[in-house]
Amino acid sequence: MKIRDATAADAAAACQVLRASISELCVADHHNAPKILGRWLANKTPENVTAWAADPGASLLLAVEGDTILAVGSVRNDGEITLNYVSPAARFCGASSALLKALEARAKDRGNTHCKLLSTETAHRFYLDRGYVGGRRAAEQVRHELVLSHDEEDLTRLRAASLTRGGLAASI
Repeated sequence: MKIRDATAADAAAACQVLRASISELCVADHHNAPKILGRWLANKTPENVTAWAADPGASLLLAVEGDTILAVGSVRNDGEITLNYVSPAARFCGASSALLKALEARAKDRGNTHCKLLSTETAHRFYLDRGYVGGRRAAEQVRHELVLSHDEEDLTRLRAASLTRGGLAASI
């Protein structure tokens, strides 16, 4: 498995992975309710994936094996992870974990000391198992934060902020 930046040529296949992951793996979140699923899938188009790949304010990364896209993830330059979806056929094969590490490394390369993300209920345990902490509900999602630094001053500040919101912060 290899992690690489997405290109416009990847848009259709990456879009298929996003849509399949949401439709098939996130049933606990959308409950097969057409309105919820429709809203969630509405922006998962090849045109949008092409735009995301070209966005200078973010990185769209792929976990691939040969020509097959296993997982799609994105991290903004400010350290917010906005996508991390795995193909149903690649679930539990390590693609999401490898992609998450690459997203965190990209955020750190961009000068961030921590990452944050909104997680579905489906992925909540996945992120907790990888050091993300917190649990403040935001609509249908759960917010998690991860510190990418061992800077004690930064950790102290993040722990205090997380405790105020009812969560925690931890270093990796």
